[in-house]
Amino acid sequence: MKILALSGSLRAASINSAALRAAARLAPTGIDVQVYGGLGELPLFNPDCEANSPASVLAFQRAVAAADGLVLASPEYAHGVSGTIKNALDWLVGYPPFVGKRVAVLNTSPRSWTADAALRETLRTMAAVIVEPASLAVPLLGKGLDEDGMIADATVAATLRSALSELRRAIAAIG
Repeated sequence: MKILALSGSLRAASINSAALRAAARLAPTGIDVQVYGGLGELPLFNPDCEANSPASVLAFQRAVAAADGLVLASPEYAHGVSGTIKNALDWLVGYPPFVGKRVAVLNTSPRSWTADAALRETLRTMAAVIVEPASLAVPLLGKGLDEDGMIADATVAATLRSALSELRRAIAAIG
């Protein structure tokens, strides 16, 4: 099963990106998690460009289409999702392979409830299916854990594995 992980942060030291990389390393057997590294290469969304989308957009859309499901993690900026994740999702509005895609939302900060709610609303509006048992809070803010630390922390590791297992279960249920 192929899962595409999208981080809404471009920061090198992003806990969202680190959590997704840790999830990829912790993935249960049979789940291949690929963290997409090209969101920063996407141009700002412009509906006038959709008919002749740039190569970076086409590559992103192909990666989404090839995935059985998605895992998203985004920081909260000014009580909203990051521009990075919003721009990426804008390029998927009206993209048929995204409709009905099973999605898990990981929230790495207990203070990011506004962005978490906004991200979920955007995904629902776009006809993604949010897998609630796979959409978990992973309280990492202030813990000082890097990717290796997340893997070594039994609670964090179990939470990430659980999210992926629940996402797999939801995807398998649709046949």
